[in-house]
Amino acid sequence: MRTAFSPLFRRVARCAGVFPLLMLSLFLAASLLTRIVLLLIARHEIGAAGLPAVLLLGAGRDLVTGCLAVLPAVLLHLLLPRARLAFWIRLPVVLATIYLLLFNLVSEILFWREFGVRYNFIAVDYLVYTQEVIGNIRESYPVGTILAALLLATLAFAWLLRRPLLRLLRAGDSLRARLLHAAAWSLAAIAAIAAVLGAPLLDTESLSNRYHAELANNGLYSFVSAFRNNELDYKHFYVTRPSASVRADLERLRAGPATIRRIAARPERRLNVVLVSVESLSAEFLGAFGNRKGLTPNLDRLAQDGMLFTRLYATGTRTVRGLEAISLALPPTPGQSIVKRPGNEDLYTLGSVFRGKGYDVRYVYGGYGYFDNMNAFFGGNGYQVVDRLSIPDNRIPFENIWGVADEALFDQALDEIDKSFRAGKPSFTHVMTTSNHRPYTYPEGRIDIPSKTGRAGGVKYTDYAIGRFMRMASEKPWFRDTVFLIVADHCASSAGKTELPVNRYHIPMIVYAPAHVAPRRVDRLASQMDVAPTLLGLLDAGHESRFLGRDILRMTEADERAFISNYQSLGYLRHGILTVLRPKRQVQAYRIADDSSATPTAVDPELLDEAIAYYQGAAELVRNGEYRAPR
Repeated sequence: MRTAFSPLFRRVARCAGVFPLLMLSLFLAASLLTRIVLLLIARHEIGAAGLPAVLLLGAGRDLVTGCLAVLPAVLLHLLLPRARLAFWIRLPVVLATIYLLLFNLVSEILFWREFGVRYNFIAVDYLVYTQEVIGNIRESYPVGTILAALLLATLAFAWLLRRPLLRLLRAGDSLRARLLHAAAWSLAAIAAIAAVLGAPLLDTESLSNRYHAELANNGLYSFVSAFRNNELDYKHFYVTRPSASVRADLERLRAGPATIRRIAARPERRLNVVLVSVESLSAEFLGAFGNRKGLTPNLDRLAQDGMLFTRLYATGTRTVRGLEAISLALPPTPGQSIVKRPGNEDLYTLGSVFRGKGYDVRYVYGGYGYFDNMNAFFGGNGYQVVDRLSIPDNRIPFENIWGVADEALFDQALDEIDKSFRAGKPSFTHVMTTSNHRPYTYPEGRIDIPSKTGRAGGVKYTDYAIGRFMRMASEKPWFRDTVFLIVADHCASSAGKTELPVNRYHIPMIVYAPAHVAPRRVDRLASQMDVAPTLLGLLDAGHESRFLGRDILRMTEADERAFISNYQSLGYLRHGILTVLRPKRQVQAYRIADDSSATPTAVDPELLDEAIAYYQGAAELVRNGEYRAPR
């Protein structure tokens, strides 16, 4: 270590120990390298003006995280004696650490390319659903090649620095010195914990560009933070109002007490319903919204011949958020989706309304329904779950780790609807697709884009499967008396310069029923949680309603609003103003222009009261067990 930094390193090492300090140095170097690589990837989305703050805050986050991450090395340093044995234990530990840090670098690059953020709740889920995630990674990337390349890079790095590394690893200390080192690292860890709990120096929320805030973060820090914040108690973390006034406003906002028992003005139409929630279908993919790549010819025909909702917004960024909004008609509550929480059975759902009317109610999914807790949620709420285990192998032309090809999924759905028709019962069938998901693989020869070449192929194949499904359904005796509703679960990407980029939540919804629904465009600003009330309104279906969503077709311009969120920030879009509720009882507001730009503006007290009414009200209803299906 004959460099300009050697004297400094030696002085610090006397207080901290050579081995722990080496491990911290490796962590800090890898963290800086990761940040630089991500900066280069996001170079078109960031401004140079904020880079000093990004680097300064990033260094602080890295140091705080490193002081905690290095504690196992401190323990090893304390326990190992001054002997040759220590060298032979330290050497593989250092090599393994270098390998894991390089592996994490590659993982963060892939995660950033997919989601535009550092590790978050999605990464936490990846540890839970290892079979699907590892399978997806194997199908999407040359894993063996990457792992081998990382091993070679580790060995090359160690060989280049072999002399200083060997000298450092052979360094020994007395027991007294090691005890002093452990005490010093304990103090550093306490200081790091204090910084985590609220040092303003490490607060990235002051950065206006969300890419800057993400880049200033540390991957391990954000991963642990996401794990800790799986559930957020609204009243503890967010701005609140008295519950009585919240409830009163909530009744008014969801159209008043009349929605508690909605009496249809016309006789109810007992039509079959097929609700297709499409994986990652951003509105921007459809020709109906200006796309000229020809990815969705079938959906564009349905949009032209049916009812197209042009200003609908997803409530979140994950499939479970879409399923939550569509089935429960609730705004998102902070933390994990209700679909994945304990105690989520016997809730008031779209399925419970149809079941109360004598419908067969099914959830049809091409993957294994234990993923994302789908089986438990839908099964516990009165749906018959039809997943990969129910689909015979002889009808599957192709499958990947996420499930069967969408065409096989739709074939199974046709069979399920046929069963109800033969039994003389109407049916409500909620179908969840999977093919428009990395690795974007599907049967060859279906479309003009080869399998596994990217998102465009996934979109076009799913469109092909929907078109095929509609052609086959049109030959069924139940087709004329069926309403088809097609809506996305969320957009393909939610990353943007702002925390909640409105344009990254814009999704399509199409209602198609030639004998019952006239073609038209519906331009009301609305939310994914309005799907259920709108569908029931189309059927003139009288029902006792606990839904917080509204019937879009009965909305006036004054009723328009939308809800968008990530795991912690809750957005309320109304009158061109996005009001954002954040943890630590923070509130921010932005003026939205063309859904693509957001300018900070003053918080409107009336809009803030409405946002709190919806979000606090929904959280209280769920927590207090008041969102249960009637018995």
